[in-house]
Amino acid sequence: MKDNYFYHPLWPVLYEDNHLLALYKPAGLLVQGDRTGEVSLLDLAKAWLKMRYQKPGEVFLALVHRLDRPVAGALLFGRTSKAAGRLSEQFRSGTIQKRYLAVVHGHLKESSGRLIHHIERRPERSSVIHARPTHQTREARLSYRVLDASSSSSLVEIQLETGRHHQIRIQMAQLGHPVWGDLRYGAPFPLPDKQIALMAHRLTLIHPTLKSELSIESPHPCGWPWPSIPEDSFRPPWNWKELQVLMQEIGLSPSACSLQQPVES
Repeated sequence: MKDNYFYHPLWPVLYEDNHLLALYKPAGLLVQGDRTGEVSLLDLAKAWLKMRYQKPGEVFLALVHRLDRPVAGALLFGRTSKAAGRLSEQFRSGTIQKRYLAVVHGHLKESSGRLIHHIERRPERSSVIHARPTHQTREARLSYRVLDASSSSSLVEIQLETGRHHQIRIQMAQLGHPVWGDLRYGAPFPLPDKQIALMAHRLTLIHPTLKSELSIESPHPCGWPWPSIPEDSFRPPWNWKELQVLMQEIGLSPSACSLQQPVES
């Protein structure tokens, strides 16, 4: 049996079969390549599959949803076009349950609730909330419950009902409780490597071919800013920078074009 990790023993493969691949995404790693030319999780995953299974030619792997760059957690890919299409339809229809964990500033007035806002995505990659719907807004819905609280912050579980740009970040900020480290939406201070204390914790879906319910869960990363999480449990690095160092230590370059061979010393 092949080792069930992604390049490094501290980088978990959350689920894999012939149709699906679910990986842990560290904060700071792009999901898909952009104009910066920096490596992305999609690039890394294609190279890993090609190397793992000695596949000739191009490897098919489809994005079916996204996470913001400073967010960590579970990310799902389709390994076949049929699986990707069926997963995309589940995301569009809202049948996939998406649960997140966030550390937010302050104490929420209500221990649980549901938020509905009208969000407009702006060209500068931020989003804004409008008091009423316009032709430029889309309705954003989520439910939340407070799991724990400290003297100045709260640990909140969030279930997304829709998937708008920066939705959790802007809706929690609108409530008066920005996510830790999220300077874009009002957090008072940054976190060390520009990550924010938001993670995609669990995805629950219908397997595209088996038709059975499947739950994919991300472990809490090392350094996640909540003290009640057991330190002795398996915890991958929170930041992409840490994983880059670990990969280099075992002779792998964190560049998608050079992952198929160890780096010569």
